[in-house]
Amino acid sequence: MIAGNLENVRKRMREACLRCDRSPADIGLVAVSKTFNVDAIRDAAGAGQIDFGENYAQEFRSKAESLRSLNLHWHFIGHLQSNKAKYVVNDVHLIHSLDRLSLANELQKLAEKKGRTIDVLVEAHTTDEATKSGLLPEEILPFLRSLVPFDSVQVKGLMTMGPFSDDPEDARPCFRTVRLLQERLRQDAPGSMSFDTLSMGMTSDFEVAIEEGATLIRVGTAIFGQRLRAL
Repeated sequence: MIAGNLENVRKRMREACLRCDRSPADIGLVAVSKTFNVDAIRDAAGAGQIDFGENYAQEFRSKAESLRSLNLHWHFIGHLQSNKAKYVVNDVHLIHSLDRLSLANELQKLAEKKGRTIDVLVEAHTTDEATKSGLLPEEILPFLRSLVPFDSVQVKGLMTMGPFSDDPEDARPCFRTVRLLQERLRQDAPGSMSFDTLSMGMTSDFEVAIEEGATLIRVGTAIFGQRLRAL
């Protein structure tokens, strides 16, 4: 089932790329495996999936340790508490949700201890939903300037979430806002920060996200089915 679901998602990705004259090779797929067990992840990996996204730090650590032999790329896509960062720093490929200086400071300290750099995306808040995290678009450039001293935390781009809606088109303005912000930051951001990565789009709206410039989409339900449990 998971292999078939993955192929269907990839087909939808290809079709979206055709509509907007983009190459499917330019879009990465993060399979959101939060709350699903390691057997489901193994099934997806067996179907060629490499990138997996988790929302909860201790669950992230447990799965990464159990599946280390598969050499997967682990993405942390949820709100990360500073005191939980230690659970993800060893194995994380990309953190999608940097949104405050205290977290950057903690990541810097942990990265220095590990002798590594940590790649991050800055989360942009583009809806009027108070339950979502992130910085307002106008807050992001000042935030980036404050990150200059953190040389072990490397900004690679932006992440956003569209609104909760049954209509994928409702997400288009949010995604377009972040794409336009990306273009400005390529000119104005300080230091060695890069803005090649746009993480946006989930099961309900990833085709719109691709049309608006996403380079990473985060898909869970369309791959794994309904979530097994709520955490």
